[in-house]
Amino acid sequence: MNLKKMTVLFLAALIPVCLWACKREEAAANEERDQVVIAIGSEPETLDPTRGWGHGSSPLVQSTLVRYTADLTFEKDLAADYRLSDDGLTWTFTIRDDAYFTDGERVTAADVAFTLETAKAAQGSVDLTYMESAKAQDDRTVVITLSRPASIFLNTLASVGIVPEHAYNETYGVSPVGSGPYQLVEWRAQEQMIFTANENYYGGVPAIKNVIVVFMSEDAALAAVQAGEVDVAYSTATLGTAQVEGYHVEAIPSADNRGFTLPMLPREGQTTENGSPVGNDVTCHIEVRQAVAYAIDREQIAGVVLNGFARPAYSENDGMPWNNPDVAIETDTEYAKQLLARGGWEDTDGDGILEKDGLKAEFSCLYPAGDSVRQAVAMAAAQQVAEIGIRIHVEGVSWDEITQRMFSEAVMMGWGSSIPNETYYLYRSDGALLADFYNPEGYRSEATDSYLHRAMAALTVEEANANWQKVQWDGETGTSMRGECPWVWIVNLDHVTYVRDGLSIGEQPIHGHGHGLPLIQNLSEWSWDR
Repeated sequence: MNLKKMTVLFLAALIPVCLWACKREEAAANEERDQVVIAIGSEPETLDPTRGWGHGSSPLVQSTLVRYTADLTFEKDLAADYRLSDDGLTWTFTIRDDAYFTDGERVTAADVAFTLETAKAAQGSVDLTYMESAKAQDDRTVVITLSRPASIFLNTLASVGIVPEHAYNETYGVSPVGSGPYQLVEWRAQEQMIFTANENYYGGVPAIKNVIVVFMSEDAALAAVQAGEVDVAYSTATLGTAQVEGYHVEAIPSADNRGFTLPMLPREGQTTENGSPVGNDVTCHIEVRQAVAYAIDREQIAGVVLNGFARPAYSENDGMPWNNPDVAIETDTEYAKQLLARGGWEDTDGDGILEKDGLKAEFSCLYPAGDSVRQAVAMAAAQQVAEIGIRIHVEGVSWDEITQRMFSEAVMMGWGSSIPNETYYLYRSDGALLADFYNPEGYRSEATDSYLHRAMAALTVEEANANWQKVQWDGETGTSMRGECPWVWIVNLDHVTYVRDGLSIGEQPIHGHGHGLPLIQNLSEWSWDR
């Protein structure tokens, strides 16, 4: 056999091997395109919706009766239909007949009733104190009776995933059975969670079949991106300028804000139920709180300190339909100085710090150590406020310490939600000085309570929004910085996210507060370019 013929036969034999290898590589690439690895900073405490999982977003593993669209309206999910009685007290939901839990059992009205009654009894972050009962009339009809109208009820239902009555027990939070787009495969505490697509999901099988969520600090998440170890990483405004080949940064708008909580009560020996001291003799003065608010240059902090990944904040709900646009204020250091002077504050010893009745205008502001954004915002704000004669000592401490000191010291708090419920919890008088972070400043107001109750009881969105707005400012008083100023709002953050090129993370809804968890609420809409 001549050399030419041998060469032809060799190449002919090689072609199938090459094709097989190429197909293997193609299959491997396709398999990889069904998976994402996501780094976020916050590990949930539980995957039990009755204990708060999914609060303010989507529970992912479970389905909800209704869900949010990207424009903050509602669409039916488990509910095929629903209606409200004229008096606002009775909701009737019809459940779709093609929804199944991942163990094969059909989702019924009894599961819905069981979930809501369990959430009410838990008395956790799901507030159903105004619900009298939830009862299944038949397999597809559930009737929910309220003790009073609640305009936020649909907002609450959009966060409460339905659990199976037959498979619910004390371990449900770590091994949940649900009817949502994904199911939990494995959870290694403080390390990772692994999810797989629910092949029988009534909403269609997600394009991303396998999901690994790893829990990382902000520095570690960026390092993982730079090493190519993750596909998506929740990052921060202080780290979002790093350019990484093969990735792009998406700055997702949010209602997630940062600002000071300022104790409103004087220090008179009062303590909380847990024995934490209450009150601050400097921040209890309204002119101090308002002066701090007017002295801060929010544009500078958002644009320079946070690299443009933020916007000025003036309330807990900037840009939402229930926001009062009159709460916005301009930076005005001269006005801030006038407020202090009228309040009797002056620098008598020339040290740059104002005094009143022998009391220095200085206080501590706490932030969770390791949080670069809160530290940067607090330090910048303290430097600006120093120009009007108020000294703020910025301290990075543990969350355990913050929970003990937040009733008597300022805290660089993170808050914000794309639902109006938060306004109610932040400012209601009976929620003051509780250990839930909502109202550590001790704000109480009969006028505010009246508007809150009217907003909650409203039977139309328009009526509710009008009262939510008056909570903030009614022309004379309110929770805003123009009013009683229990909060000094500073910035609304963009949620800075590194995304591997070729991956679409869908149309992200406005994020609330959550250290990365809001990022995955639309996971079923993610996909790789093919």
